[in-house]
Amino acid sequence: MIGTFSRRMNLQLPSGCKKNARIKGKKLRPVCGDHVIAEPIQNEPDWLITDIRSRNNQLTRMDSRGKTEILAANLDCIVVMAAAAPQPDWFVVDRYLAAAEIMGIECLIVLNKTDLQAKSTEIDTNLDDYSRMHYRVINCSAKTGANMDKFTAALAAKVSLIVGQSGVGKSSVINRIVVDAELRTSPLSDTSGEGRHTTVNSVLLDLPNGGAVTCLISIAAFGRSAT
Repeated sequence: MIGTFSRRMNLQLPSGCKKNARIKGKKLRPVCGDHVIAEPIQNEPDWLITDIRSRNNQLTRMDSRGKTEILAANLDCIVVMAAAAPQPDWFVVDRYLAAAEIMGIECLIVLNKTDLQAKSTEIDTNLDDYSRMHYRVINCSAKTGANMDKFTAALAAKVSLIVGQSGVGKSSVINRIVVDAELRTSPLSDTSGEGRHTTVNSVLLDLPNGGAVTCLISIAAFGRSAT
């Protein structure tokens, strides 16, 4: 699965060919990263997804009804992104770090918007703490391109999910490293100084040096469970 749009999906076949698809029945819930069983629909351009193969791992949260919602599957790396603005919420960072540990996958911490960053003892102290815990930390700027080469290299040959607060620049970073990604972005709110949600659907995009990347919006709503 390389794209989810409610009940509409995008598939990439083993040949590399990409197809639009629909889901058979109402119980299947494919997510980005899933390996699925699908077949062409006679006399139509779409394919039909009939089953989901076993997942190596999955990132989950609890929805508003208390049910487990799967956000992404078969990941190699979670990229937890913070920024100089909005003010980092380290609790959100810690929750994603815990999710990655439970899933048994790599976790990368990225501080974006370093072009805006005044000297911040709090930010530096927290990033130093993560480094001492042997998490890799990269400081970068999607706007200026600073250290984006290091960021791209860290994602090579992996399926990665970028997560974090709204407004930290997840879509901007992807637009910088993926040719023709063209993800929609929005400035921070003038009143709250916080980000606006712009990423609605999940799309897995191929990276130029191998691997693929997708992102999720913020996630005060992000649940406390991951498997």
